[in-house]
Amino acid sequence: MKKFVFTAVACVTAVSSAMIAVPASAVEIPTLGGPTVLASGLFLPLSLGVGAGGKVYVSQNALGALTRISPDGTTSVIARANPGDELGAVSVRNGTVYYSTNTQDHTASALYSLPLDGVAAPIADLYAYESAANPDQVNSYGFVDLPQSCLDQFDPAAPTAPVSYVGIVDTHPYASLPLEDAVYVADAGANAILKVGYDGTVSTAAVLPAGDPIMVTPQIAAGAGFPACTAGFGYRFEPVPTDVEQGGDGWLYVTTLPGGPEDASLGARGAVYRFNPADGEVQFVQGGFVGATGLAVSKRTGLIAVTELFGGPNGTGQVSVFHPTLTDRTLQIPVTSPSAIELVGNSAYVTTNSFVAGATGAPQAIGKVVKLSVSLGGD
Repeated sequence: MKKFVFTAVACVTAVSSAMIAVPASAVEIPTLGGPTVLASGLFLPLSLGVGAGGKVYVSQNALGALTRISPDGTTSVIARANPGDELGAVSVRNGTVYYSTNTQDHTASALYSLPLDGVAAPIADLYAYESAANPDQVNSYGFVDLPQSCLDQFDPAAPTAPVSYVGIVDTHPYASLPLEDAVYVADAGANAILKVGYDGTVSTAAVLPAGDPIMVTPQIAAGAGFPACTAGFGYRFEPVPTDVEQGGDGWLYVTTLPGGPEDASLGARGAVYRFNPADGEVQFVQGGFVGATGLAVSKRTGLIAVTELFGGPNGTGQVSVFHPTLTDRTLQIPVTSPSAIELVGNSAYVTTNSFVAGATGAPQAIGKVVKLSVSLGGD
Protein backbone atom coordinates (compact mmCIF):
# COMPACT_ATOMS: atom_id res chain seq x y z
CA MET A 1 0.00 0.00 0.00
CA LYS A 2 1.18 3.48 -0.83
CA LYS A 3 -0.29 6.28 1.23
CA PHE A 4 -0.64 9.58 -0.56
CA VAL A 5 -1.64 13.18 0.09
CA PHE A 6 -2.54 13.31 3.79
CA THR A 7 -3.94 11.34 6.70
CA ALA A 8 -6.71 11.96 9.19
CA VAL A 9 -6.91 12.11 12.98
CA ALA A 10 -9.73 11.30 15.35
CA CYS A 11 -11.13 12.99 18.45
CA VAL A 12 -12.58 11.72 21.70
CA THR A 13 -16.13 10.53 22.29
CA ALA A 14 -17.61 7.53 24.10
CA VAL A 15 -18.89 4.07 23.35
CA SER A 16 -22.66 4.05 23.73
CA SER A 17 -25.21 1.28 24.02
CA ALA A 18 -28.03 1.21 21.50
CA MET A 19 -31.30 -0.43 20.59
CA ILE A 20 -33.38 0.13 17.46
CA ALA A 21 -36.82 -1.19 16.50
CA VAL A 22 -37.66 -2.08 12.88
CA PRO A 23 -40.58 -3.66 11.03
CA ALA A 24 -40.98 -7.39 11.61
CA SER A 25 -40.15 -8.04 7.97
CA ALA A 26 -36.68 -6.57 8.37
CA VAL A 27 -33.52 -8.24 9.58
CA GLU A 28 -33.37 -8.80 13.32
CA ILE A 29 -31.74 -5.82 15.02
CA PRO A 30 -29.04 -6.50 17.61
CA THR A 31 -29.00 -4.87 21.01
CA LEU A 32 -25.81 -3.79 22.71
CA GLY A 33 -25.16 -3.22 26.39
CA GLY A 34 -22.18 -1.93 28.32
CA PRO A 35 -19.41 -1.20 27.78
CA THR A 36 -17.05 -2.73 30.32
CA VAL A 37 -13.49 -1.43 30.03
CA LEU A 38 -11.07 -4.36 30.19
CA ALA A 39 -7.83 -2.40 29.70
CA SER A 40 -6.73 1.16 29.04
CA GLY A 41 -3.55 3.13 28.40
CA LEU A 42 -2.76 1.15 25.24
CA PHE A 43 -0.74 2.60 22.36
CA LEU A 44 -2.18 1.92 18.90
CA PRO A 45 -4.19 -1.22 19.75
CA LEU A 46 -5.03 -2.07 16.15
CA SER A 47 -5.84 -5.78 16.41
CA LEU A 48 -7.07 -8.28 18.96
CA GLY A 49 -8.05 -11.87 19.48
CA VAL A 50 -10.04 -13.60 22.23
CA GLY A 51 -9.06 -16.94 23.68
CA ALA A 52 -10.48 -19.44 26.12
CA GLY A 53 -11.65 -18.14 29.46
CA GLY A 54 -12.15 -14.63 28.15
CA LYS A 55 -8.44 -13.83 27.85
CA VAL A 56 -7.87 -11.07 25.32
CA TYR A 57 -4.72 -10.65 23.24
CA VAL A 58 -4.19 -7.18 21.79
CA SER A 59 -1.41 -5.61 19.76
CA GLN A 60 0.22 -2.34 20.64
CA ASN A 61 1.45 -1.97 17.11
CA ALA A 62 3.90 0.90 17.32
CA LEU A 63 5.44 -0.47 20.52
CA GLY A 64 5.92 -3.85 18.88
CA ALA A 65 4.17 -5.52 21.81
CA LEU A 66 1.59 -8.27 22.21
CA THR A 67 -0.38 -7.75 25.43
CA ARG A 68 -2.51 -10.32 27.24
CA ILE A 69 -5.50 -9.08 29.25
CA SER A 70 -6.79 -11.49 31.88
CA PRO A 71 -10.48 -11.46 32.91
CA ASP A 72 -9.51 -9.71 36.16
CA GLY A 73 -7.95 -6.83 34.20
CA THR A 74 -4.32 -7.84 34.71
CA THR A 75 -2.18 -7.06 31.67
CA SER A 76 1.17 -8.50 30.65
CA VAL A 77 3.35 -8.31 27.54
CA ILE A 78 3.86 -11.85 26.25
CA ALA A 79 5.72 -11.17 22.98
CA ARG A 80 7.72 -8.38 21.37
CA ALA A 81 8.91 -7.58 17.89
CA ASN A 82 12.49 -6.56 17.21
CA PRO A 83 13.25 -3.01 18.44
CA GLY A 84 11.63 -0.47 16.12
CA ASP A 85 9.44 -3.05 14.36
CA GLU A 86 5.64 -3.21 14.39
CA LEU A 87 3.57 -6.08 15.80
CA GLY A 88 -0.02 -6.73 14.72
CA ALA A 89 -2.45 -9.13 13.01
CA VAL A 90 -3.40 -10.86 16.27
CA SER A 91 -5.75 -13.87 16.33
CA VAL A 92 -6.34 -16.98 18.46
CA ARG A 93 -7.25 -20.59 17.66
CA ASN A 94 -7.10 -23.79 19.73
CA GLY A 95 -4.85 -22.36 22.41
CA THR A 96 -2.37 -20.72 20.03
CA VAL A 97 -1.97 -17.00 19.42
CA TYR A 98 -0.94 -15.82 15.96
CA TYR A 99 0.61 -12.46 15.19
CA SER A 100 2.81 -10.73 12.65
CA THR A 101 5.80 -8.43 12.73
CA ASN A 102 7.07 -6.02 10.10
CA THR A 103 9.69 -3.34 9.71
CA GLN A 104 8.59 0.27 9.45
CA ASP A 105 9.80 0.50 5.85
CA HIS A 106 7.74 -2.59 4.92
CA THR A 107 10.76 -4.53 3.64
CA ALA A 108 10.42 -7.45 6.07
CA SER A 109 7.48 -9.24 7.65
CA ALA A 110 6.72 -12.59 9.22
CA LEU A 111 3.86 -14.55 10.75
CA TYR A 112 4.39 -16.12 14.19
CA SER A 113 2.62 -18.66 16.36
CA LEU A 114 2.71 -18.56 20.15
CA PRO A 115 1.30 -21.56 22.04
CA LEU A 116 -0.10 -20.51 25.38
CA ASP A 117 2.69 -20.79 27.96
CA GLY A 118 5.01 -21.66 25.09
CA VAL A 119 7.63 -19.93 22.96
CA ALA A 120 6.88 -17.88 19.86
CA ALA A 121 8.15 -19.32 16.58
CA PRO A 122 8.01 -17.98 13.02
CA ILE A 123 5.66 -19.76 10.64
CA ALA A 124 6.36 -17.96 7.39
CA ASP A 125 8.35 -15.14 5.83
CA LEU A 126 5.58 -13.03 4.29
CA TYR A 127 7.88 -10.51 2.65
CA ALA A 128 9.78 -13.25 0.86
CA TYR A 129 6.51 -14.37 -0.71
CA GLU A 130 5.51 -10.81 -1.61
CA SER A 131 8.90 -10.24 -3.22
CA ALA A 132 8.57 -13.38 -5.33
CA ALA A 133 4.86 -13.27 -6.19
CA ASN A 134 3.71 -9.63 -5.78
CA PRO A 135 0.06 -10.74 -6.15
CA ASP A 136 -1.43 -7.32 -6.96
CA GLN A 137 0.86 -6.69 -9.90
CA VAL A 138 -2.21 -7.65 -11.94
CA ASN A 139 -3.85 -4.37 -10.85
CA SER A 140 -3.27 -0.95 -12.41
CA TYR A 141 -3.42 2.17 -10.23
CA GLY A 142 -3.19 5.88 -10.87
CA PHE A 143 -4.70 8.01 -13.60
CA VAL A 144 -7.09 6.50 -16.13
CA ASP A 145 -6.71 7.48 -19.80
CA LEU A 146 -4.77 10.67 -19.08
CA PRO A 147 -3.72 12.13 -22.47
CA GLN A 148 -0.06 12.46 -23.37
CA SER A 149 -0.38 16.24 -23.59
CA CYS A 150 -1.20 16.27 -19.87
CA LEU A 151 1.41 13.66 -18.98
CA ASP A 152 4.01 15.93 -20.53
CA GLN A 153 3.16 18.62 -17.98
CA PHE A 154 4.27 16.56 -14.96
CA ASP A 155 7.52 17.64 -13.35
CA PRO A 156 9.57 14.47 -12.75
CA ALA A 157 11.18 16.11 -9.73
CA ALA A 158 7.89 17.14 -8.09
CA PRO A 159 6.77 15.05 -5.08
CA THR A 160 3.39 13.80 -6.27
CA ALA A 161 1.56 10.48 -6.25
CA PRO A 162 2.59 8.23 -9.16
CA VAL A 163 0.87 9.01 -12.45
CA SER A 164 0.21 5.33 -13.10
CA TYR A 165 1.69 2.09 -11.84
CA VAL A 166 0.99 -1.57 -11.19
CA GLY A 167 1.10 -3.26 -7.81
CA ILE A 168 4.46 -2.79 -6.13
CA VAL A 169 6.38 -5.01 -3.72
CA ASP A 170 5.20 -3.95 -0.27
CA THR A 171 4.19 -5.75 2.92
CA HIS A 172 2.16 -4.77 5.97
CA PRO A 173 0.26 -7.68 7.52
CA TYR A 174 -2.72 -6.16 9.32
CA ALA A 175 -5.02 -9.01 10.40
CA SER A 176 -5.01 -12.79 10.58
CA LEU A 177 -7.64 -15.53 10.68
CA PRO A 178 -6.59 -19.04 11.68
CA LEU A 179 -8.88 -21.73 10.27
CA GLU A 180 -8.60 -25.49 10.05
CA ASP A 181 -6.62 -25.52 6.81
CA ALA A 182 -4.43 -22.42 7.18
CA VAL A 183 -3.98 -18.94 8.60
CA TYR A 184 -5.37 -16.25 6.30
CA VAL A 185 -3.53 -12.93 6.46
CA ALA A 186 -4.92 -9.58 5.30
CA ASP A 187 -1.79 -7.85 4.03
CA ALA A 188 -2.36 -4.10 3.70
CA GLY A 189 0.88 -3.68 1.77
CA ALA A 190 0.42 -6.55 -0.66
CA ASN A 191 -3.25 -5.60 -1.25
CA ALA A 192 -4.06 -9.29 -1.04
CA ILE A 193 -5.20 -12.02 1.32
CA LEU A 194 -2.46 -14.58 1.83
CA LYS A 195 -2.99 -18.21 2.78
CA VAL A 196 -0.32 -19.50 5.14
CA GLY A 197 -0.34 -23.24 5.70
CA TYR A 198 0.64 -24.51 9.12
CA ASP A 199 3.72 -25.97 7.42
CA GLY A 200 4.78 -22.45 6.39
CA THR A 201 3.70 -22.66 2.75
CA VAL A 202 2.40 -19.28 1.52
CA SER A 203 0.03 -18.75 -1.40
CA THR A 204 -2.38 -16.11 -2.64
CA ALA A 205 -5.96 -16.62 -1.48
CA ALA A 206 -7.41 -13.52 -3.15
CA VAL A 207 -6.34 -10.28 -4.80
CA LEU A 208 -8.65 -7.34 -4.23
CA PRO A 209 -9.64 -5.21 -7.23
CA ALA A 210 -8.47 -1.63 -7.65
CA GLY A 211 -10.95 0.93 -6.39
CA ASP A 212 -13.32 2.83 -8.64
CA PRO A 213 -11.65 5.94 -10.08
CA ILE A 214 -11.95 9.13 -8.04
CA MET A 215 -12.68 12.15 -10.21
CA VAL A 216 -9.88 14.66 -9.74
CA THR A 217 -11.17 18.18 -9.11
CA PRO A 218 -9.11 21.37 -9.48
CA GLN A 219 -8.84 21.46 -5.69
CA ILE A 220 -7.59 17.86 -5.49
CA ALA A 221 -5.12 18.51 -8.31
CA ALA A 222 -3.73 21.56 -6.56
CA GLY A 223 -3.49 19.82 -3.19
CA ALA A 224 -1.71 16.81 -4.67
CA GLY A 225 0.65 18.86 -6.83
CA PHE A 226 -0.81 17.55 -10.08
CA PRO A 227 -0.92 19.76 -13.20
CA ALA A 228 -4.23 21.58 -13.65
CA CYS A 229 -4.92 19.49 -16.77
CA THR A 230 -5.57 16.42 -14.59
CA ALA A 231 -8.88 17.88 -13.33
CA GLY A 232 -11.77 15.87 -14.71
CA PHE A 233 -9.83 12.62 -15.02
CA GLY A 234 -10.14 9.57 -12.79
CA TYR A 235 -7.50 8.26 -10.40
CA ARG A 236 -7.56 4.68 -9.10
CA PHE A 237 -6.28 4.08 -5.58
CA GLU A 238 -5.17 0.79 -4.08
CA PRO A 239 -7.54 -1.50 -2.14
CA VAL A 240 -6.03 -1.97 1.32
CA PRO A 241 -7.26 -5.05 3.25
CA THR A 242 -7.45 -4.55 7.01
CA ASP A 243 -9.35 -7.55 8.40
CA VAL A 244 -10.57 -10.98 7.36
CA GLU A 245 -13.31 -13.08 8.95
CA GLN A 246 -15.32 -16.15 7.93
CA GLY A 247 -19.05 -15.92 7.31
CA GLY A 248 -21.69 -18.59 7.78
CA ASP A 249 -21.67 -19.11 4.01
CA GLY A 250 -18.04 -20.28 4.16
CA TRP A 251 -16.79 -17.23 2.27
CA LEU A 252 -14.21 -14.93 3.84
CA TYR A 253 -15.15 -11.29 4.41
CA VAL A 254 -12.63 -8.47 4.16
CA THR A 255 -12.65 -4.79 5.15
CA THR A 256 -10.64 -2.36 3.05
CA LEU A 257 -9.25 1.12 3.34
CA PRO A 258 -9.40 3.02 0.07
CA GLY A 259 -5.76 4.03 -0.39
CA GLY A 260 -4.89 7.70 -0.35
CA PRO A 261 -6.60 9.75 2.36
CA GLU A 262 -8.43 7.48 4.76
CA ASP A 263 -10.81 10.13 6.10
CA ALA A 264 -13.89 11.36 4.25
CA SER A 265 -12.08 14.10 2.31
CA LEU A 266 -12.51 12.15 -0.95
CA GLY A 267 -15.72 10.47 0.14
CA ALA A 268 -16.66 7.42 2.21
CA ARG A 269 -14.63 4.95 0.16
CA GLY A 270 -14.01 2.10 2.59
CA ALA A 271 -15.66 -1.19 1.67
CA VAL A 272 -16.40 -4.78 2.58
CA TYR A 273 -15.67 -7.55 0.09
CA ARG A 274 -16.03 -11.28 0.32
CA PHE A 275 -14.15 -14.02 -1.50
CA ASN A 276 -14.49 -17.75 -2.01
CA PRO A 277 -11.44 -19.45 -0.47
CA ALA A 278 -11.87 -22.36 -2.86
CA ASP A 279 -11.15 -20.34 -6.01
CA GLY A 280 -10.38 -16.73 -4.99
CA GLU A 281 -13.51 -15.26 -6.55
CA VAL A 282 -14.03 -11.75 -5.10
CA GLN A 283 -17.40 -10.01 -4.73
CA PHE A 284 -18.24 -6.52 -3.53
CA VAL A 285 -20.53 -6.54 -0.47
CA GLN A 286 -21.04 -2.94 0.66
CA GLY A 287 -19.23 0.40 0.60
CA GLY A 288 -19.58 3.83 2.12
CA PHE A 289 -17.32 3.33 5.16
CA VAL A 290 -14.75 5.77 6.49
CA GLY A 291 -11.62 4.13 7.83
CA ALA A 292 -12.87 0.52 7.79
CA THR A 293 -10.21 -1.30 9.82
CA GLY A 294 -12.01 -4.28 11.33
CA LEU A 295 -15.11 -6.44 11.09
CA ALA A 296 -16.99 -9.18 12.85
CA VAL A 297 -19.46 -11.51 11.12
CA SER A 298 -22.33 -13.33 12.81
CA LYS A 299 -22.52 -16.77 11.23
CA ARG A 300 -26.08 -17.24 12.49
CA THR A 301 -27.69 -13.99 11.39
CA GLY A 302 -25.33 -12.82 8.64
CA LEU A 303 -25.02 -9.41 10.29
CA ILE A 304 -21.67 -7.68 9.84
CA ALA A 305 -20.17 -5.12 12.23
CA VAL A 306 -17.49 -2.77 10.85
CA THR A 307 -15.22 -0.48 12.84
CA GLU A 308 -14.90 2.88 11.11
CA LEU A 309 -11.84 4.62 12.50
CA PHE A 310 -12.90 8.00 11.11
CA GLY A 311 -16.63 7.38 10.64
CA GLY A 312 -19.67 9.08 12.07
CA PRO A 313 -21.01 12.62 11.63
CA ASN A 314 -17.94 14.22 13.23
CA GLY A 315 -15.36 11.83 11.86
CA THR A 316 -14.44 10.63 15.34
CA GLY A 317 -15.41 7.02 14.77
CA GLN A 318 -18.30 4.60 14.82
CA VAL A 319 -19.23 0.94 14.54
CA SER A 320 -21.68 0.21 11.72
CA VAL A 321 -23.81 -2.92 11.65
CA PHE A 322 -25.46 -4.06 8.42
CA HIS A 323 -26.79 -7.06 6.60
CA PRO A 324 -25.52 -7.87 3.09
CA THR A 325 -29.09 -8.08 1.76
CA LEU A 326 -29.93 -4.52 2.86
CA THR A 327 -28.64 -1.27 1.37
CA ASP A 328 -28.99 0.77 4.57
CA ARG A 329 -27.03 0.42 7.80
CA THR A 330 -28.95 -1.46 10.45
CA LEU A 331 -27.20 0.26 13.34
CA GLN A 332 -24.58 3.00 13.75
CA ILE A 333 -22.95 3.34 17.15
CA PRO A 334 -20.70 6.30 18.06
CA VAL A 335 -17.35 4.92 19.21
CA THR A 336 -14.12 6.85 19.58
CA SER A 337 -11.58 5.74 17.01
CA PRO A 338 -12.44 2.00 16.95
CA SER A 339 -9.98 -0.20 15.09
CA ALA A 340 -10.68 -3.88 15.83
CA ILE A 341 -13.73 -5.92 16.79
CA GLU A 342 -14.30 -9.58 17.63
CA LEU A 343 -17.60 -11.35 18.26
CA VAL A 344 -17.40 -14.19 20.80
CA GLY A 345 -20.54 -15.79 22.19
CA ASN A 346 -22.79 -13.03 23.45
CA SER A 347 -20.02 -10.48 23.67
CA ALA A 348 -18.33 -8.04 21.33
CA TYR A 349 -14.76 -6.95 22.07
CA VAL A 350 -13.70 -3.61 20.58
CA THR A 351 -10.50 -1.57 20.68
CA THR A 352 -11.31 2.15 21.07
CA ASN A 353 -9.35 5.41 21.25
CA SER A 354 -6.95 3.61 18.95
CA PHE A 355 -5.72 6.56 16.94
CA VAL A 356 -6.43 9.81 18.76
CA ALA A 357 -3.92 12.56 18.09
CA GLY A 358 -2.53 14.71 20.87
CA ALA A 359 -1.37 18.32 20.75
CA THR A 360 1.66 17.41 18.63
CA GLY A 361 -0.41 15.39 16.15
CA ALA A 362 1.01 12.07 17.31
CA PRO A 363 -1.24 9.24 18.56
CA GLN A 364 -1.65 8.99 22.31
CA ALA A 365 -1.36 5.99 24.61
CA ILE A 366 -5.04 6.13 25.56
CA GLY A 367 -6.33 3.08 23.70
CA LYS A 368 -8.83 0.78 25.38
CA VAL A 369 -10.28 -2.68 25.02
CA VAL A 370 -13.97 -2.72 25.87
CA LYS A 371 -16.49 -5.53 26.09
CA LEU A 372 -20.17 -5.20 25.23
CA SER A 373 -23.03 -7.63 25.61
CA VAL A 374 -24.56 -8.26 22.20
CA SER A 375 -27.39 -10.13 20.54
CA LEU A 376 -25.70 -10.57 17.14
CA GLY A 377 -26.20 -14.31 17.30
CA GLY A 378 -22.79 -15.09 18.76
CA ASP A 379 -20.70 -17.70 17.03
